[in-house]
Amino acid sequence: MSKVEIYTTPICPFCHRAKALLNKKGVAFIEIDVQGNSDLRDEMTKRAKGRSTVPQIFINDRSIGGCDDLFDMEFDGKLDKLLESAAHG
Repeated sequence: MSKVEIYTTPICPFCHRAKALLNKKGVAFIEIDVQGNSDLRDEMTKRAKGRSTVPQIFINDRSIGGCDDLFDMEFDGKLDKLLESAAHG
């Protein structure tokens, strides 16, 4: 199974949108709330190669980007392929 991580804050509408898409697809994910936690936000920014906005989404430690990037992958038919290939090695 794919390891999906999403860095979020509770007040971010884009975070809610990204999580809703993952939930709709039945994808389990680890949510990391960075609100008020500078250490976690720094970790996120480092992993995301300088991106500091939320959400930041990772699939098997690969940076996917944010909400728009996730929806673009879904629209282009690439998200399921990535999740499937990650799940099978």
